[in-house]
Amino acid sequence: MGRGVSSGGGQSSLGYLFGSGEAPAPKPATNNVQAPSQKLAPVVNHVIPEKPSSVAPSSDAPKQIPAGIPGSQKNNYYRADGQNTGNFLTAPPSIRINIQARIGNDNKKMALRNIITRPLFHHITKSSIPITIPPFSQSLSKTPLSHHRNLISLCTLFQRYGFPPSDFPDFLKTNDFLLNSSPSEIEKSFKILLSLNPSQDFLVSIVNGCPRVLEHDFLENWELGILQLRIYNITSVAIRNVLEISRKFGLSPDDVFRCVKCLKGLGFSKGTITRVLEIVPMVIMSNDDKIRGRVEFLMGLGIQRREIDRVFGLFPGIMAFGVENRLKPLFDEFGDLGFSLSEIRREVLREPKVLGLENGELSQCLEMLRSLKCRAAIKDDIFRDGEFRAGYKVKLRIDFLRRHGLIYRDAFTVLWKEPRVILYAIEDIEKKIDFMVNKMKFDIQCLVEVPEYLGVNFDKQVVPRFNVIEYFCASDGLGDEVGLRNLVKLSRMRFYNMYVKPYPECEKIYGRFAGDVVVRNRHPVGMWKIFRPKQYPESGNDVKNIKAYVESLS
Repeated sequence: MGRGVSSGGGQSSLGYLFGSGEAPAPKPATNNVQAPSQKLAPVVNHVIPEKPSSVAPSSDAPKQIPAGIPGSQKNNYYRADGQNTGNFLTAPPSIRINIQARIGNDNKKMALRNIITRPLFHHITKSSIPITIPPFSQSLSKTPLSHHRNLISLCTLFQRYGFPPSDFPDFLKTNDFLLNSSPSEIEKSFKILLSLNPSQDFLVSIVNGCPRVLEHDFLENWELGILQLRIYNITSVAIRNVLEISRKFGLSPDDVFRCVKCLKGLGFSKGTITRVLEIVPMVIMSNDDKIRGRVEFLMGLGIQRREIDRVFGLFPGIMAFGVENRLKPLFDEFGDLGFSLSEIRREVLREPKVLGLENGELSQCLEMLRSLKCRAAIKDDIFRDGEFRAGYKVKLRIDFLRRHGLIYRDAFTVLWKEPRVILYAIEDIEKKIDFMVNKMKFDIQCLVEVPEYLGVNFDKQVVPRFNVIEYFCASDGLGDEVGLRNLVKLSRMRFYNMYVKPYPECEKIYGRFAGDVVVRNRHPVGMWKIFRPKQYPESGNDVKNIKAYVESLS
C-alpha cells in the first residue's frame, strides 16, 4: 500500500502511530517490491513532525481521532489528503501576547542599559564571573533576568562612584557577597563613607582594602561614631584603618572612643592621636593599662610629660612595643655599651626612632665602627656626634642597603670597605644606586665587589665616565666590556689618557672640556703684576756680606 492511499474507513495506514492503537497486518515475506517514494509537501513553519520512536503509545489513553475526520480536539485539523504530517505547537492567544509584550519591554530596557553600561559590562562578560542560568522551564522574568539586572546595576553604581571598570570583574569575583546585596543599600553605604571624608580616592581605597565595610548595618553605627571621637582634622588613612580594624574584629564605636579618651587623658594632642591611628591602628585593641605602661616607662627615664607627646608623634611605633619584652631589654643593652641615662635620654629626645632598634643591633654597628681601618679624618667625622649617633647612622644605612636587595652581611661589608658612605646622606646614596641599576644596568651585588662606587663623587666622576663609555658602546668602539671596577677604580689621569685623550670628540663628552663650560682664571688678567715682588738695589751688597761671613766661618 503506497503513501496517501486510504486503508478503509477514511483512516490512514499510519494511524497506529498517531493514536489508533491498531497495527496494520504484516506484509508477506515474499513481497520485496517497494512502493515508489513520493515527494512530501513542504512542511509549514513552526511545525514539528513527530517521530515514531519518541512517542510511546499508552494502552489506557483514549484513542485520538484519525486524520481527515473532524473531532473535538483543538490541536487536530482536517486534511484533504488524509495524511497526518504533524501537529502544530500552539498556545493560547493571550499567552502569546503577554510573552511578546514582556519580551519587547525587556528588550527595550536591556538595550538602554547596554548603551549605558556596555564599556563596563564588556569586562564582566569576558571574565569568569559565574552567572547561574536556570532551566528553560522556569519563568524568564525571575532568576536570570533579576540576576542580570542586579549585576548591571552594580556595574553602573561602582562606575559612577569612580571605580575603574577593568578592575571590577576581579573585585566582584573575590567579593561575591555583593551579588546578593541590594544596589540601593550599597549606594547608601557609599554616601555614608563620603560623608566621613568626601574624597573619591578615600572611597576607592577603603572599599578595595576592606570590602566588608559596605555592609549597611555596620556603617550606620559608624556614621556618628567618627564624630564622637572629636578629632576634626582626622585623616582619611586614620578613618580607613579604624573602620577596617573595627569590621575585622567586630569592634564598636564605643571601643574606639575608649582608646581615644585614654590617649587624650595621657596628654596626647589630636595630631599625635591621628598619627597613632595611621601607623599603629591596632592600638584600639589594647587596654588602658598597656597604653599607660608605655608612657610611664618613658617618664621613668626622666622624659617630661610635655615631651611624651612629641616622642609618640615622631615615632608612633612605640605603641606596638611591649615594656617587658622589648623596651627594658633595649635600655639594658644601651647601659651595657657604656651609655649613661642622660645620654640615652638625650638621644631619644633627639631622634625617637632609636627606640625602634632591635636588641643587639646597636652593638653590632658599634663593633664594626671600632674596627674601621680608614683615614683618621674620616673616622673623626663619623664619631663627631658621639658613638651612639654614629651607630644609629650605620643602622639606617644598613636598612637602606637591605631594602635594595643586599643581605645583612653584605651590607656590613660595603660599609666597612667604604666608610665614606656613613657620611653621605641617604638621598645621595639612593641616587647613585638608582643610576647604577637603571642607567648603567649593573646588578646591586656589584656593590659588594666595588663598594668604592658609593664613595666617589657622582657628578664629577661617575656621570662623565659613564657618558664616555656609553659613547664608545654606541659606536662599537670598545673591544671589551668595561665593568664597574674599571669605571670607578681607575685614577683620573689614567682614565683620561686611556679613553679621552686619544679621541678628541670625547673631550666634550667628558665634561671638563665641554664647549658650554667656561674655565675661569683664579685671578683677573694682569693681577700677577700687583703680586710681583719689589726689587731692592742694596740687596747686592747684603749678598756679598753674607758670602764673606760664611767664608770666614769655614
